[in-house]
Amino acid sequence: MFQTDVYDYINVLDRAADASVLRNKAIANNMANVNTPGYKRQDVEFASSLEQALKHSKYESLDAKVNHANLNRIKGRVYTDAIGFSYRLDGNNVDIDTEGAELAANQLLYNGLTQSIKAEFQNLRTVSK
Repeated sequence: MFQTDVYDYINVLDRAADASVLRNKAIANNMANVNTPGYKRQDVEFASSLEQALKHSKYESLDAKVNHANLNRIKGRVYTDAIGFSYRLDGNNVDIDTEGAELAANQLLYNGLTQSIKAEFQNLRTVSK
């Protein structure tokens, strides 16, 4: 992690990419446990920690909010989804079709994040020439 203001957006995007990787692992774990009795699906929450970190003042610009963001508070959190809900009599609440769709959506998100990080570095390269 870099410690200069130039990399603020890159650091936030990096945290988002880390959360996306964590979510990919959670979804893969759900898919692996689709036939495990009593297993409850897991997911990753990231948006609320990002929103909280950027919520300093509604009158600040996005640049200022990102600059003041506490990166230690921006991270994905694994949680168990719909604990009291089950698709089947064995208590498992994993739907393989839903997991496949979530995996595809998460992959698109991750690809977008990595492209954004690449674009930010390209911007820095352009400015430093």
